[in-house]
Amino acid sequence: MKAKSQFRAIFPSMKWIPAAALLGVFAFPIYAQPVAKSSPTSDAESPYADIETFARALQLVRQEYVDEHKAGYQDLIYSALRGMLADLDPHSQFMEPEDFRGMQEETKSEFGGLGVTITLRNGFLTIVSPLEDGPGFKAGLLPGDQVVKINGTSTDKLTLSDAVEMLRGEVGQKITLTINRPATKQLKDYELTRAVIKVPSVKDVKMLSEEKTGGRKIGYVRLTQFNEPTASELAKALDKLEKQGMQGLILDLRYNPGGLLGSAVDVCGQFLPPNTKVVYTEGKTSAVRREYRTGSKSTKRRDYPVAVLVNYASASGSEIVAGALKDLDRAVLVGETTFGKGSVQSVISLPDGSALRLTTAKYYTPGKQLIHEHGVTPHIRATMSYDEEASLYRARRDGDTDPDGGAYQPVLTDPQLDRAVDALEGMLVYADRTKSKTAVTR
Repeated sequence: MKAKSQFRAIFPSMKWIPAAALLGVFAFPIYAQPVAKSSPTSDAESPYADIETFARALQLVRQEYVDEHKAGYQDLIYSALRGMLADLDPHSQFMEPEDFRGMQEETKSEFGGLGVTITLRNGFLTIVSPLEDGPGFKAGLLPGDQVVKINGTSTDKLTLSDAVEMLRGEVGQKITLTINRPATKQLKDYELTRAVIKVPSVKDVKMLSEEKTGGRKIGYVRLTQFNEPTASELAKALDKLEKQGMQGLILDLRYNPGGLLGSAVDVCGQFLPPNTKVVYTEGKTSAVRREYRTGSKSTKRRDYPVAVLVNYASASGSEIVAGALKDLDRAVLVGETTFGKGSVQSVISLPDGSALRLTTAKYYTPGKQLIHEHGVTPHIRATMSYDEEASLYRARRDGDTDPDGGAYQPVLTDPQLDRAVDALEGMLVYADRTKSKTAVTR
């Protein structure tokens, strides 16, 4: 295996700009704040000294700018608001009345997307992870691909929001992306068809080959995202594996970009006691302080050891699950530091029908670890080379991992999975020895 994956050259040390948007039916799970009325600032600092400067500049542009049709008061003020919000972080955004109405309508209906998670990375529109079975995934897009053009239009000056708008559209419409693949220096056009992104979130429910696990019964479940039925589907998958005598579980969250916050909390509830704090938010005001806990009703006790696979493309909801299970000593994390997307966006309406999408809080794990821009670090670090990651993607796309529906038999080298198996074997051996000593003592 290469000492340093080419993927790490694209995403070094997880010092990421945490800007990502999911182009399918799901957004990152954190856009869950209700539309609120604007309220005056509680900041003691007065803005009026600088308002005079702004008003003077506005007046000068209005009076002196050569193209009068570009210098209307509303145009200038809206431009200033767009710039102000864009400078805060990639998730904050000013929405004109038409854009705000479109966003409200969009939340009530389905739209066509490409099923890819994108971010701005070093000035490039970069794919974090194609959503499995989405148009981008089926076309062969990979994590780290840079979107150079959209339908022939260069992306070098696009904001993240502008790119999202261009990539979304009516179901069935075709779109051409010009992709630069830094790992291979390949430039290629991909023609994709927009689709409603509805894909199963629980996949590869298997028992690993006992040849691979040293005779132990270790189950494997992969979550591709977090949607409404994910927790219930996971429960059924675990029931199935438990009936087969599962002694330990590997939960694969690699390349999982997130989904619904409530779903991520419910997934934690499969492994944690009722009413356990999973994640909480902190912001500038007490109004955004919230705790998210597992359900109050008891669930089936699942006390076998768990290993969670994570990597640089495990984001948002995946980080909430991984962080909670790590901090509460319920699972061992194997892989790489996660993406680092853990901020809350509130939508605040303005008097003229426009609105602000404003970052108002950040997510923290039960152990008070900040997720945003930091990610969740694994207990056991394990990396993959570019070739290993590309092979894994091809296998998942082409269905080569298990065409006959039997035991999970990887057709490629997966060092992260191997390390997770080793960790579970060690935990099971330790548990057996502890039981033996207890029996002897009695």
